[in-house]
Amino acid sequence: MPSTDQKPSTTDRKTGENCYIGLISGTSVDGIDAALVSFTPELRLLHAFTLPMADDLAADILRVSQADALVSLDFLGSLDTRVAMAFAQAANLLVEQSGMERDRIKAIGSHGQTLRHQPRGDAPFSLQVGDGNVIAERCGIATVSDFRRRDVAAGGQGAPLVPAFHAAIFSDASESRAILNIGGIANLTLLGQDGTVGGFDTGPGNGLMDAWCLRHRGQRYDAAGAFAASGTTDPELLNRLFDEPWLALPAPKSTGRDQFHLGWLDTRLTGLSLSIEDVQATLCAFTARTVAEALYREQPATTRMLVCGGGVHNPVLMTQLRLELDRVVVESTGEHGLDPDFVEAMAFAWLARETLAGRPGNRIEVTGALGPRVLGTIHPA
Repeated sequence: MPSTDQKPSTTDRKTGENCYIGLISGTSVDGIDAALVSFTPELRLLHAFTLPMADDLAADILRVSQADALVSLDFLGSLDTRVAMAFAQAANLLVEQSGMERDRIKAIGSHGQTLRHQPRGDAPFSLQVGDGNVIAERCGIATVSDFRRRDVAAGGQGAPLVPAFHAAIFSDASESRAILNIGGIANLTLLGQDGTVGGFDTGPGNGLMDAWCLRHRGQRYDAAGAFAASGTTDPELLNRLFDEPWLALPAPKSTGRDQFHLGWLDTRLTGLSLSIEDVQATLCAFTARTVAEALYREQPATTRMLVCGGGVHNPVLMTQLRLELDRVVVESTGEHGLDPDFVEAMAFAWLARETLAGRPGNRIEVTGALGPRVLGTIHPA
């Protein structure tokens, strides 16, 4: 992912007490996005970059996040610390690169790394690793982490959480909009012209494409969509992919790698004889169509969709989205002033700010929680 080279101005340094850091690693596990954000006098991205995930750490995360993974408590405990150390490294590098005085940064908002997300059932949970205590200790900055579990405890999905941020910065009374984040999982925020807010996961974003690419090309993602562009969508496989009960569930709903993974894909490939290129092309079409069908079903009046996340750099996927959404203007959040690579990291900086202010960070119409809740655990500096 590209980095930004924005430097804080003298004014930013003087008002640094209003600065926050947001950290997130998504289901693609390709890197840790770090963003330094100011909210005074208005939202500004001061500096941002992506720290690539170490190969051994990424491999361990991917292994344990599969649905059938068996790990020891010792391994899980050490992974929690290893991820936190990587997040702390990203935050410290961000501070150094930005030139911002450390004591001017009020807090770090750390999403952590999701290993398992099971918000339904008799004992719902959402599990992220990346101990906030370690981050606070290594950075010397108050850290807010573990944002999802309070919403789950209140009967919600614990995801997506970013729609609250989207509503605060992207709402426009002149049109109904959608914000699409394409990470490993794709999720939509629906911003109605009348002020209503909705949001939910639509299914796999880059996750299945990334996993297939890693298996067959040894690369973590399909650069510029070249792998998918070399194949052709297979109608039979596409039908099999859509024969997934989760897709028909009503919102609010959320999902993760434990639902859409290579084992899930392999069962749907049984009996088919397809080239690896055709499978990749079909996975790309699947992502685009699940987004389009969900959007037209839930907010058919949408006239504009702003896209962020790693998928915005896949021109094949973006073309597929525009073909599927022929009644909607599809464009990057960059055209509205927010770098598409760092919108989610900025959102967790914003969520940390809401937590410290004692304000709720969830939207109950999105997560389905019993009520608004202040999210996260605060680890003092």
